Amino acid sequence: MQVTLKILRYNPEKDNRPHWESYRLEVEPMDRVLDLLHKVKWETDGTLAFRKSCGHGICGSDAMLINGRNRLACKTLVQDLGTDTITVEPIRGLPVEKDLIVDMRPFFSAYRAVKPWLINDEPPPERERLQSPEERMRFDEGTKCILCAACTTSCPVFWVNGTYIGPAAVVQAHRFIFDSRDQGAAERFATLGSTGGVWRCRTAYNCTEACPREIPVTQLIGEVKRAMMFGEM
Repeated sequence: MQVTLKILRYNPEKDNRPHWESYRLEVEPMDRVLDLLHKVKWETDGTLAFRKSCGHGICGSDAMLINGRNRLACKTLVQDLGTDTITVEPIRGLPVEKDLIVDMRPFFSAYRAVKPWLINDEPPPERERLQSPEERMRFDEGTKCILCAACTTSCPVFWVNGTYIGPAAVVQAHRFIFDSRDQGAAERFATLGSTGGVWRCRTAYNCTEACPREIPVTQLIGEVKRAMMFGEM
């Protein structure tokens, strides 16, 4: 089958603004959008720039806007898009460096701000810090996050508010706030309660719909809010 792949291109060395370029490709229904991008780069235009690594939906590096929705290019099949015209754009809300590559530094700055590591100053036990299966399941959803930024860059608050910490950072905070072994909730609450913190969320559900790992992002944000307000942990 043939498809038209439309890519929003931008080269800061010669372009004043982004522009669309179209490519007519012969593809298979089971091809991934990542395969189409490779086809363009390897056979038509080697200057096309995009990120990818594992190619199996684990690294999260190839998140992009595909037919108007944030998706992973490596997990999106041509046949699932249901059209012979495929548009690809960089994820929104982050500065575009070239073509489909965005500057991820603001995203990872927010990630680091919530201290995404176990905080426990008690002397370590002889073996590991134990917890029950039920305690482990309490924060299971947050462990599925691959830091692709699909949720954060689908959020309208993030698009217009440069200080908003974003859904992904809140999910990472949730993962440790609800860990029975962790003692750093108060430190994270201080960050999450700041001007650009979790209270900027307007419950648009874009983040949940965009997550390629099917994490209930909006639900986890709500749980963090309740923990901050009522200590429901």
